[in-house]
Amino acid sequence: MTRDVLGSTGGTPVYEVYAVRYATHSARRSAENYLGHDPHGNRSMPLDFYFWVIRNAQRTVLVDTGFKPSLAVKRGRDYFGEPAALLARLGIDAAEIDDVIITHMHYDHAGNLDAFPRARFHIQESELAFCTGRCMCHHALRGPFESQDVAQAVFLLFEGRVHFVQGDSELFPGITLHQAGGHTPGLQVVRVATQRGHVVLASDAAHYWDNLRARRPFPIVVDVGHMLDAHALIERLADGPDHIVPGHDPLVRATFRALPGEPEILAIHEAPLVPADKADIAPASELARTDAATALAH
Repeated sequence: MTRDVLGSTGGTPVYEVYAVRYATHSARRSAENYLGHDPHGNRSMPLDFYFWVIRNAQRTVLVDTGFKPSLAVKRGRDYFGEPAALLARLGIDAAEIDDVIITHMHYDHAGNLDAFPRARFHIQESELAFCTGRCMCHHALRGPFESQDVAQAVFLLFEGRVHFVQGDSELFPGITLHQAGGHTPGLQVVRVATQRGHVVLASDAAHYWDNLRARRPFPIVVDVGHMLDAHALIERLADGPDHIVPGHDPLVRATFRALPGEPEILAIHEAPLVPADKADIAPASELARTDAATALAH
């Protein structure tokens, strides 16, 4: 059986998948990246910001929309480019994109919605309910959201441009959405058929590969139990450890091939250059490898 990266195999379409890094938080420390983490021996552990592109000859689907340059200044992030400009480097016109998956409504995943004037936005119903409901009375819960982004999503809803997903759903043949929860109630991960098997775009169900391997969740979480269940979910959905793409790990850049002249655009559908656990770009995170139950008790 042959596979065509812009075609299909066995009747199921396969897709190219790209991770596009648009910003980073270079000053971040490892103590900030693990729930219950002991700060002793704390070290540098940068956090990258990505959006993702899924495409074949039939369609192009965007996963998440990043944040605006003004927000990079407000939140102290290093910014490499607006998503529309970075998409142009892949030959994609943001104004022509028909479908955008929003994994969740946090500021770094759901900004720039106005840059996609013809798109329909696919969001879990429970996610929009959460970020427009009573939980937003609490600063600890609303902090990762931007009110302008949430308001824009509501405007799009009234324009008929929001498609609510409820749980698990096939968006298109070869692209399925799966509610994971934990980080936010309506966080969804994306499973994509590629030439090398099923890839899972984990978004913030796993910020780093090490959050997943060590079962030590990222500390921004509304339900720890659901977050740990989400770790198991993405492992079941993916065809192997290197088929899981974490949402913020700099190791993605060491694991997958960058396009020529485009160091911020990584070809996820291709075989990894090295196994993710052998890549070396972020500091080693052995500090996270203590028992999760013990850590959560502190």
